[in-house]
Parts: sequence; C-alpha cells; structure tokens
Amino acid sequence: MSAPLAAPLGWRVARLVERRTETPTAQTLVLDVPGWPGHLPGQHVDVRLTAPDGYQAARSYSLAGPAEGDRVALTVQRVPDGEVSPYLIDTWATGDPVEVRGPVGGWFVWRPTETAPVLLVAGGSGVVPLMAMVRARRAAGSRAPFRLIYSARTQADVIYADELRRRARDDRGLDVAYVYTRAAPDGWRGEPHRIGLADVNTHGWPAELEPLCYVCGPTGFVETVADLLVGLGHPPRRVRTERFGPTG
Repeated sequence: MSAPLAAPLGWRVARLVERRTETPTAQTLVLDVPGWPGHLPGQHVDVRLTAPDGYQAARSYSLAGPAEGDRVALTVQRVPDGEVSPYLIDTWATGDPVEVRGPVGGWFVWRPTETAPVLLVAGGSGVVPLMAMVRARRAAGSRAPFRLIYSARTQADVIYADELRRRARDDRGLDVAYVYTRAAPDGWRGEPHRIGLADVNTHGWPAELEPLCYVCGPTGFVETVADLLVGLGHPPRRVRTERFGPTG
C-alpha cells in the first residue's frame, strides 16, 4: 500500500456501497471513489454535503483501513446536533453521492516499511486511524510489534470490538489493552477511570525501545497521554498526535 507524494486534493464524487454497524452510535461506511490515488494508514478525507439550496457543510473523517482499489472505508460516530454525521449515519442511502477530498495528512501516518515497535493510544472514536494501522500491518505482513491501549466509556462503546478481539488472538505481535471510564465489564481488573500513568506504563513500550507513539482522541485525552509519554522519557519527536473536539 502506498500514497502518491503529491496526492490530488480536488473534490471527487463518491457513492455509498456498504455500511456496517460498529456501536449504537458508530457505523463504518464503505465508499466507491473512482480514481482513488491510494493512501497511508493515519490519513483522513474531507467529506462535503451540498443541500438543494446550495448550502454546504464539510467534515474530516479518518480512513479506517487500506484501500481496496477504488473503495475506502470511513468509521463515523454520530455527533449530537451535528450537521454531517447524522446524515451519513441515518439518511445516506446506498448509491447516493457525496463529495470527498483527499487523502490528507503526512505526519500522523505509519508506513509498513517501519520496523520499530509501535504504541497506539486511542480515546473513543480516535481508534479509527489507529485501527487503519493495525489492519495495514496485517495486510503488509509486517512484524513490527504493536501495542494498542484503547480508552472507552463502556464495553458497548468499543468500536471494532469483535475484530479487535480476533486480532489480539490471531495477529502475532499485537497486544490490546482497555481502559474504561464509566463502566467496566465483568472480569476487568480495577475500577473505571480516566487513562493515567499506570495504564501507559503497564501496557505501553519502555522509552528505551524507541517506539513510534500515535495518540488520537479528544483534545484533553491527547494532551494528557502525550504528557505522560514524554514524562516517561519518550522523545517528543516520536510522539505523534491527532485530536478532535470534545463532541467527538
């Protein structure tokens, strides 16, 4: 999988070909985008809607995995009172058009040629670009060791729950740990809490191994985790972050 050095960033017409329910508030949408140039895990696209009266609204969504020809996947979480996500989840029908632009982003990406250990830390729907990296690792046959720490409100809010369970079992070199902030499932050790030093220290990589660290989630979550990683000795240049607003 590769992305061109200068990907075209004009608007393209895409059409919905498949949707999958991930959680009560999140769905994966598979789009057919003729002429898609390819992308790297961690990149995103802009999605634009145009109303009959000409009003336009655009939002950015992370790509959820490697492209399959002209087909790409986005995982969208419904934002209360949002302009775009409710339409994509509740109204957008198979075959309907929408405009997309991308791929966008060149810093928050993982390349399958990398061999260093990788630490992924996700808050809520921030798992989407990190899951793209997990999927790309498997698709490329990479042996780079991965660790994912996923913070979610409850077990029901875990996006890709079944796939993560399967990959943690079958993908050699991938470890997955969870932090629950509101309610924990039976058998999970500890009480619900926000991610902290003990979680990152226990489930992450030691700084001396020089892992690449990717952190994605709400702004406060990302700032907290990035500070923890730097405090544990990880060089700031190896801590890459992607954030979104609190409504995400």
